[in-house]
Amino acid sequence: MENEVSDKLSPDSRKSESKGTLYVVATPIGNLDDLSPRATRTLAIADVVAAEDTRHSGRLLSHLGIQKRMVALHDHNEKDRAAGILAELEAGRDVALISDAGTPLISDPGYVLVSEARAAGYRVSPIPGPCALVAALSAAGLPTDRFLYVGFLPAKRSGRRASLDSLSREVSTLVFYESPHRILESVRDIAEVLGPDREIVLGREITKTFETFYSGSVAEVLAELESDPHGSRGEFVVMIRGVMARAGNDEAATMDVDRVLRVLLAELPVKKVARMASELTGLSKNELYQRALELKDS
Repeated sequence: MENEVSDKLSPDSRKSESKGTLYVVATPIGNLDDLSPRATRTLAIADVVAAEDTRHSGRLLSHLGIQKRMVALHDHNEKDRAAGILAELEAGRDVALISDAGTPLISDPGYVLVSEARAAGYRVSPIPGPCALVAALSAAGLPTDRFLYVGFLPAKRSGRRASLDSLSREVSTLVFYESPHRILESVRDIAEVLGPDREIVLGREITKTFETFYSGSVAEVLAELESDPHGSRGEFVVMIRGVMARAGNDEAATMDVDRVLRVLLAELPVKKVARMASELTGLSKNELYQRALELKDS
């Protein structure tokens, strides 16, 4: 049954239709062997390849022995270029959408095109394959039953810290990408906002020759990064364990935490209260520190 369905949805079977199909094709994030046979076949039969960087993707096609008409589709021209690609589909030509690496639309261009293609009634078909966040999560050892992908954190420190603060109560595993020149700053901010004891895993250069995972508390991983001469090289996937889910309903759980804080505040300064309450409840030390200040002021 699986083969039968696959054959019906293969690129070759669409040629008889009057309108073209937009194929969203995942390409390798480092190791060329990760390109699937189906992805290769789709690139071979497509009439047009829409690529984030035609020079970069041209090398991939050359490696595969494929020559295609290519159009550039990136963040700066996608709105203008989408209409022309829809015209290709209307004329019955199949288009393969690829990014520089990984799955298009996952922190890569393609959203405008795919959205407009669907709205116009054209068939959009995914050709699945490499995706850095999924690959990293599968090997991180963090909970994956529920995770929140947040793309890239803001480049500026104030915006980054504000974003982290808004995520401080999230129970899902947090996942985002980070560039090599900001990784140390980002991990330092994570330590300050989410607390140095929060569990974190960094995946660097996933699927490439120097693939590396750093894991432990934020403080431990930060120290390892700072001591590693390669710690600021390559692309990173950052994964952070979410806040431990509270038992019972939220109101009752909040009352229990507040009770712990009030008891401790009667004897200890706020900073120590936050640390001890974090150890007792598994909640963010930063979150508990802010709540302790509110209770003390009230």
